[in-house]
Amino acid sequence: MTRRLGLQSSCAPALFGALLGGLLTLPIPAAHAAPFPWAPSPVNSCGEVGFDPLNRERDPALPPLPPVVLPERIDIPVPIPQLTPITVPGPAPDNTRIDAVPPAADPCHTPCPDIRDISKSPEQDPDPSPAPETGNRPSSGDPIKVPHIEFKPEIEPIPVPVPGGPGVEPQPAPPPVVHPAEPGPPAAPVAEPRVTSVDLAGQVTGHGSQNRTDLRWQVDGTDLGVMWETKPGEVAVVFGDTFGKGWQAGGAGRDDQDWRSNVLGYSTDRELSDGLSLDSMVQDSRCHAAEILDSRKLKNWETTTIPTSGFALGDRQYLSYMSVNRWSRIPGLWSNNYGGLAYSDDNGRTWTKDQHAKWDNLFGVGRFQVAAMVPQGDYVYMFGTPNGRVGVIGLARVPKDDVLNTSAYQYWVNGSWAPAAENQATPLVPGLASEVSVRYDRDNAQWQMVYLDSARGAIVVRNAAVPQGNWTEAVTLLSTNDYPKSYGGFIHPWSTGKDLYFTISSWDSYNVYLMHAQLDSAN
Repeated sequence: MTRRLGLQSSCAPALFGALLGGLLTLPIPAAHAAPFPWAPSPVNSCGEVGFDPLNRERDPALPPLPPVVLPERIDIPVPIPQLTPITVPGPAPDNTRIDAVPPAADPCHTPCPDIRDISKSPEQDPDPSPAPETGNRPSSGDPIKVPHIEFKPEIEPIPVPVPGGPGVEPQPAPPPVVHPAEPGPPAAPVAEPRVTSVDLAGQVTGHGSQNRTDLRWQVDGTDLGVMWETKPGEVAVVFGDTFGKGWQAGGAGRDDQDWRSNVLGYSTDRELSDGLSLDSMVQDSRCHAAEILDSRKLKNWETTTIPTSGFALGDRQYLSYMSVNRWSRIPGLWSNNYGGLAYSDDNGRTWTKDQHAKWDNLFGVGRFQVAAMVPQGDYVYMFGTPNGRVGVIGLARVPKDDVLNTSAYQYWVNGSWAPAAENQATPLVPGLASEVSVRYDRDNAQWQMVYLDSARGAIVVRNAAVPQGNWTEAVTLLSTNDYPKSYGGFIHPWSTGKDLYFTISSWDSYNVYLMHAQLDSAN
């Protein structure tokens, strides 16, 4: 959920992720953590080199870094408006799908060598420390040379709607349903979770991962890893902006690198301590993960569509997602068109965006633009934040039968469940939050919430007895000093009160990792 860098055309994703917003730069707390000891890059069972998301000391065998130098040239982007036609309505989504081939008995078997040449692995910088490639290298006594400043034109599309084809068939609007206000008092606080350890369980995606997603599904770079249980024994894992052949580590890619706004996989892996295994992904061709929610891929209209949570009601799967208008140059900010809901009646193979289940982002102040939705009891609860990483968490609920009817939602306002009060929702907890993930732990009869607190530079966890709180104080799971430019924190649904598994994304490697936190949350 983050703004994508290095994009060259007007239809490139300026994202997700990583989630989200300008150049991904998370605030760093004043107390800067020391780097972890140097260690060689991880290697999977097939001998392929993966990524290490930890902040490591530099390899002592490498030569010393050159002195800091100024670049020879500094480019200053200058927006150039360009009228860009966009068809309305847009084309129907491409629902071409093929059945997944069962994985080979040999985990190192490459299923499609004709599609991906594996004779050469992606080149990785042996020294990730930032150092300019060229520049004015001053020696003692030399005058400092001022870089040459050059203004660089950058296309700023101005979408112009033009008549399109028939598009998607209109859906009938649901009848208005307004539930009267009801009391919703918070409950007494529960015991604060105590984190005893947090470890990296494994790399989920990308080159060198145990899933070899680059060779099996052309998923070289991606983020998020939102999870929910589709049916007993199976978990869906949905990812954000995804890039394939031609992508290189260092952030999201370009639109010519097999860009898909989102992809979805399945896992039946119960032993998570050694990582998360993916059994299959939704595919549209051999060894190629399909984009499950289409997007128009035009800045200032719809840059991308990013999944934010998933859940199942009976045999129907649901995805909450955000339609991103554009990413900002200001770190941590972006602008949505709306937050919406999509559903699938074939276990996630194809999806339908509900045309009426939307929370519009009027004037950019919508409170439920990035949602985490959880069914429990008679209701589905929706935890929402505005677009960007500078909002607070609001709460709503809706009867399960009305989940696609926005008029039926009640919002938690000052201790009551109130209809039609989206932007009056009382903040659940103090402070900023983004990439919120929530689960209900039936064993402990408690709610568990994980999110990125960008102000403190940490992914944190809180517990509560009921969705409206009182929530415990935020407890740090990991610091973005230890895991640089990390974001996310999406809970695996098979976590417990003692073993919390969650995914994080790292902007520098632009891939997804499974983390394992051991907790003591006893009452």
